[in-house]
Amino acid sequence: MADSELATRAPESDAQDTNTPSSSGSPALASAPTNPPMTEHCTSDRPLPTGQSSTGELTKLNDIDVYISKPADYPHTPSRLLLLLTGGTGLHSVNNQIQADRFASEGYVVVMPDLFGGDPAPNSRLTAAEIGETSATMGAAGAGGGPSSSSLLDVFKVKALETAKTFLIDMWLARHTEEKVMPILEKVLEGARDEFADAVSHGSGVYAVGYCFGARYVLLLAAERPARPGQQQRQGRDEEANRSATVPPQIKAGALAHATLVSKGDFVGLKAPLSVVCVEDDPVFPDEVRIAGEEYMSENGVEHEVQVYPGVPHGEC
Repeated sequence: MADSELATRAPESDAQDTNTPSSSGSPALASAPTNPPMTEHCTSDRPLPTGQSSTGELTKLNDIDVYISKPADYPHTPSRLLLLLTGGTGLHSVNNQIQADRFASEGYVVVMPDLFGGDPAPNSRLTAAEIGETSATMGAAGAGGGPSSSSLLDVFKVKALETAKTFLIDMWLARHTEEKVMPILEKVLEGARDEFADAVSHGSGVYAVGYCFGARYVLLLAAERPARPGQQQRQGRDEEANRSATVPPQIKAGALAHATLVSKGDFVGLKAPLSVVCVEDDPVFPDEVRIAGEEYMSENGVEHEVQVYPGVPHGEC
């Protein structure tokens, strides 16, 4: 992959260069909740530096909207193909596009697909209409209160807004499940292998990096897994074992940073080498999930590295 600073810095947050990784142990793999919450880092972009903009292009690949960024000297100089999977801010986030451009400057042809079909995650700030509606409701509830009603009302408003944000995120997550996202990735990979066959050949496969929401899909693409119903017809049946055919890893190697929505079971079947970057005590990528994943990779001979940064929140490693 590209240098560690580039690969681990979240597009939607500033890096904390003074943090150092810590080590951890490895308990047994077990089940875990599959839908932990997302934080505001998952749905908000940081302000762009003045005058900075993206340089790639928005186009379609196998009928999927993608952002493509290429090295300046491509195709005259051989490059490798990198699939960049975003957090909830999605395809049109300029931060995400600039991150793709930075990978391109390191010698990768970068394909960044729209994982959400034009429906990025709700921003961490509610819309003006939603805030106004909530405030009006809270104002009516607090009318006629005593001397402390104003301060209590303020607390109530904050809690109501937080609840509204969580509700919007939950509704959004329900629209963008594995069953919706994986077919998008399969189409993009099929198109990319055809369109950029030279880059795939030069790298002996496709590389992938994922942030936040997209990080889980790096895990899924790095694993050998049972074929989905739509794939079984193409893959055939394993009659001898009387089970569905499996799909081999779709990437050569992957990296994931500040993952969310990952369960311990998502590590099962991993084959491709992985680099995992995360923070300590992350509520959306709990230590128990990470540690169980480390143990699984160690026990099953999966080449991997794990960096854990203490003292920073999710999204700022």
